[in-house]
Amino acid sequence: MSAQALAAAAGIFTAGLLAAIALGLFRTVHARLVALTLIVGALPIAAVLLSGVAMFDMHADIVLVAVAVASSMVAVGGALLVTRSISGPLRELRASTGRVARGDFTARVAEHGPAELSEVAAAFNEMTSRLEELFDARRQLVAWASHDLRTPVSSLQAMLEAVEDGVVEPEHYLPAMQQQVHALRVLIDDLFELAQIDAGGDALQTHGVAVERLVGSIVDGFEAEADARGIALERRVADGLPDVEIAPEQIERVMQNLLANALRHTPPRGSVTVAAERMNGSVVVSVDDTGEGIPPGAARTMFDRFWRGDPARDRSREGAGLGLAIAKGLVERHGGTIWAEERRGGGARIAFTLPLVDPASGS
Repeated sequence: MSAQALAAAAGIFTAGLLAAIALGLFRTVHARLVALTLIVGALPIAAVLLSGVAMFDMHADIVLVAVAVASSMVAVGGALLVTRSISGPLRELRASTGRVARGDFTARVAEHGPAELSEVAAAFNEMTSRLEELFDARRQLVAWASHDLRTPVSSLQAMLEAVEDGVVEPEHYLPAMQQQVHALRVLIDDLFELAQIDAGGDALQTHGVAVERLVGSIVDGFEAEADARGIALERRVADGLPDVEIAPEQIERVMQNLLANALRHTPPRGSVTVAAERMNGSVVVSVDDTGEGIPPGAARTMFDRFWRGDPARDRSREGAGLGLAIAKGLVERHGGTIWAEERRGGGARIAFTLPLVDPASGS
């Protein structure tokens, strides 16, 4: 009979141990806690029942106590295993969160443990990666902006000192000073525009706009500059295009940036073409030029801030390198996409999509 009691106790212990190990097979915290609750509740009941059988045969209270203690120890052990599987990843996440709070955006956590904690770890790693990218971009923006602001300021200072010392007459440097002031104003306006894009800005005030009128007004505004450069400026708008739902001032800014960029990189006797066509439920507007084309590998980076095709080129000719970044931000605010590609026959093509007017909106 004593052997029966010991066998009952051993059976309870073994069952509890196997149940605790099986807890690790559950993927979610909820499932583990539910299973643990069942184990903690079932083991003592089983212990009492089996101990009752043993006592019926043995009339020994010590057996009941031994079996109850064994089952309780197994239940506590299982609870500790579950607690460790949860608390370990949480401690790691807390430590990494503290590192991020101190400005260390390289902090990452291991994606292990129950499914919920693993998902939280993956989201945390994605967040810190994004923060690291944004921090690096902000640091580069400050460095590049400081450089581009310092150049015209230093030039203005040198010219003012020369005038002050009587080396030259003020009228001699007046055109150059006006040019530097204009460069400063353009750069500050571009930086302000980028700041608004980053902040999200106010909700877009959109309405329906005819594509032909949109393209025509922009092209008309650049005809004088194109003639002065000896460049043929053309437009090609498909017939019957539906209206697009846009904030006109912002899309006009996009097209102005793209046209100015195209004219700047197209040699005399070249051509620039602005086209619009319907494609896959949207309108695609493109600016093609017969210039020097896109540098190798630049199609994916030319929309970055302060991008310039060739650092060795004249910076005043290239501009601040913010026009394409602003264009990308404004197009994406409208839910569109923008891309660059080599033009067949030479040159470059930059295109972007615009949403059509929703007939149900009544725009």
